Amino acid sequence: MKALVYTAPESLAYREEPAATVPPGECLVRVEAVGICGSDMHAYLGHDERRPAPLILGHEAAGIVVDGPGTGRRVTVNPLATCGHCRACRAGRNNLCPDRQILSMAPRQGAFAQYIAIPPENLVEMPDHVSFEKACLAEPLACGWHAVRLGARALDVPLTEARCLVIGGGAIGLGAALALSANGAQDISISESNQRRIPALTSAGRFTIVSPDEINIEEPGGYDLVIDGVGFSLTRATASRLARPGGVIVHIGLGDASGGLNIRRMTLQEITFIGAYTYTPEDFRDTAAAIFDGRLGALEWAEIRALQDGAQAFADILGGRVAAPKIVLKP
Repeated sequence: MKALVYTAPESLAYREEPAATVPPGECLVRVEAVGICGSDMHAYLGHDERRPAPLILGHEAAGIVVDGPGTGRRVTVNPLATCGHCRACRAGRNNLCPDRQILSMAPRQGAFAQYIAIPPENLVEMPDHVSFEKACLAEPLACGWHAVRLGARALDVPLTEARCLVIGGGAIGLGAALALSANGAQDISISESNQRRIPALTSAGRFTIVSPDEINIEEPGGYDLVIDGVGFSLTRATASRLARPGGVIVHIGLGDASGGLNIRRMTLQEITFIGAYTYTPEDFRDTAAAIFDGRLGALEWAEIRALQDGAQAFADILGGRVAAPKIVLKP
């Protein structure tokens, strides 16, 4: 099969690879669309020791089951395969399974390829009116959905009354903003520094778009809920300054590992900090349903390119030349 293979830092090769191996009981899915994630970029730069080269990256996929249970179905793919019987899985928190596997990390090759193997329980059937290019957005949007659910549960006011700030206008941040809106939030701001992204953000929903310079001169404590979709020390500093007393910070981004939080202020003002990793199976299904029935908007903000042009897409993202919050590749 053809695949886009990570071969060394900042190096990708579109080449012939061995056909995907399908374990007993799993499905073979022909990939029709796959998104480029920030974690793919992290690996591409050589910053993820969990993803050594050579490796097929990519985990935001949708396609058609061509072998195994449900052959012929059009599906969007939950890339997180878990054991199903540990304490976390029994509690419905499969994303915390100690034996979890994800597409694009050994032993599972990723979805920048013509085919992938995945357990049937990881597939959500999609209706005919939904395109593969939109259905593959279920994975990144589910991260935001999960973050919103955790944040809403910790808030002392309903989302309908909450003033919300999302830091970062990439697919994760935009997904969080869309999930906030779909779950009733009315006052939603997105902080984004890349001016190329502004048209896509303004067209995606009724959000207030602000620059980091604007947000950093605001008075401390102005927001009930702050979602950090970037995860650098600077954005954590912004989050810990702008969350109100008794407010909530949900941290999704994995930009760097330390610094930024004002622990003294967060302690004295009883600000809740929640780390949010991926999503539960329920979050993924709920996100897919929201895509299918239109609650997350038209979802026309992704840029579509061919998988064989994937190396250039990565270079363009790295060079800041991409206006869209997401690039979707088609094998």
